[in-house]
Amino acid sequence: MDPAATTPSEHVASRFPVPALEALPEDLRARVNEVAEKLGFVPNVFLVLGHRPAELRAFIAYHDALMESEVGLTRAEREMIVVATSSANRCLYCTVSHGAFLRIRSKRPELGDQLAANYREAETTPAQRTMLDYAMKLAETPWLVDDSDFERLRAAGYSQDAIWDIGAITALFAMSNRLASHTGMGPNRPFYGLAR
Repeated sequence: MDPAATTPSEHVASRFPVPALEALPEDLRARVNEVAEKLGFVPNVFLVLGHRPAELRAFIAYHDALMESEVGLTRAEREMIVVATSSANRCLYCTVSHGAFLRIRSKRPELGDQLAANYREAETTPAQRTMLDYAMKLAETPWLVDDSDFERLRAAGYSQDAIWDIGAITALFAMSNRLASHTGMGPNRPFYGLAR
C-alpha cells in the first residue's frame, strides 16, 4: 500500500517531533501499513509514538499480546475495558479510537457511547459489569484492590488468566492514556464515523 494514501490529511498533533511514516524502521512501517490497509488511514498513535521507535515496538507487542488474544475474554470485552477506563482517565484519543474498535468488534454501535458516558448504565451482562467494576476500581483507586475483588471476578466466571488480562489491559491503557495526554495526541477524524 502506498503510505501517502494512508497518511491522515489532518495535522498530527504532538508536543514532540512526529516522524514521517517513511522514516520509521521497516518492521514498524510494515505493521502500520497493515493497520492502515484495514482502516483506510494511519492511526495517529503510530506516528506520535514513532518518536521513539523502540518504545513503539514494545507498545505494539504488548498491545497485540493483550488485545488480539483469542483466550478468555472476547475481543469486544477487551475493548469494553479500554473504553470505560480511558473515559475515566479523560483520554479523548483512546475513548474515541477504541470506541470505534468496540463498535466493530461488538457489532453494537451504541455500546461504546454508553461505556464512555457511564459504564454502570451500559447494556452489559452481569459478568461484564463485574469485570468493568474491577477495571474501574483498578484504574481509579488501585490502592483499594484486595482479595475480595478477585473472589467477585471468580464468582462471575472469570479464570485466573482472564483476571490477569482485565488488570493488564487496564494498566496498559492507563499508560497509553497518559502518553496521549503527555504528547497532546488527538484522535483521527475517521474514528468518529467508523461502524456507525
